[in-house]
Amino acid sequence: MVKQSVPALRRDEGIDLVLANGENAAGGNGVTVKIVEELRSAGVDCLTSGNHHWDKREILSYSEGRGGRLLRPLNYPPGTPGIGSAVLEVGGDAICGVISLVGRLFMKPTDCPFRVAEEEVERLRDMTNLIIVDFHAEATSEKQAFAHFMDGKISAVLGTHTHVQTADERILPNGTAYITDVGMTGPFDSVIGIRKDQAIERFISQLPGRFEVAKGDVRLQAVIVDIGYDGRATAIRRIEIHRDEVENAGETD
Repeated sequence: MVKQSVPALRRDEGIDLVLANGENAAGGNGVTVKIVEELRSAGVDCLTSGNHHWDKREILSYSEGRGGRLLRPLNYPPGTPGIGSAVLEVGGDAICGVISLVGRLFMKPTDCPFRVAEEEVERLRDMTNLIIVDFHAEATSEKQAFAHFMDGKISAVLGTHTHVQTADERILPNGTAYITDVGMTGPFDSVIGIRKDQAIERFISQLPGRFEVAKGDVRLQAVIVDIGYDGRATAIRRIEIHRDEVENAGETD
């Protein structure tokens, strides 16, 4: 779906920078080197991640020295492989800072994302006014609090992790774009991407089992954010593309 949709989106919408949270791209758990390269070839400029970043061990070595094209959460402990932020060229005449963070509520313990982000934003603002944060967190309250904490200091706070796109996209008073969750690219005839029968069985029996990615009703969800050179966001818009829309468009192009 990404391979089919992203090149057309970049062309039709005049998009300068594409970010994607890729932590579940490898069959629902982690991401592999091959998939990172495939997503990059499809037009994704930078991959952020979250609590499943290390599910595939090969990413441990790959995370180093990739020029900021694959980020792990910045607020992991010091010494963790990889990097949590990067500065990327945007459209050839600007640069944008990108930060990957993970929340703490209902998640494994990590360093405080508020304090870590505040320090990193101060460093990045010496280079650019354009800064985007992927805040990978469970609790809506934590995401909202973080966005208000950062309002006016960065360009956008884009929430991920729940696999369910929220309808609360907005521009905060001081110019920061916000959405609680960007959503999911994957099969929607599912329970957050996994087979319905397996999810139901887990809830009923409480027994452990292996989950498999579902197949039906594939969609791409995302947001498009307009940001000025001053770093202030002027618009944020949700999008959802169904696989049959892409296939039909391909037949008529």
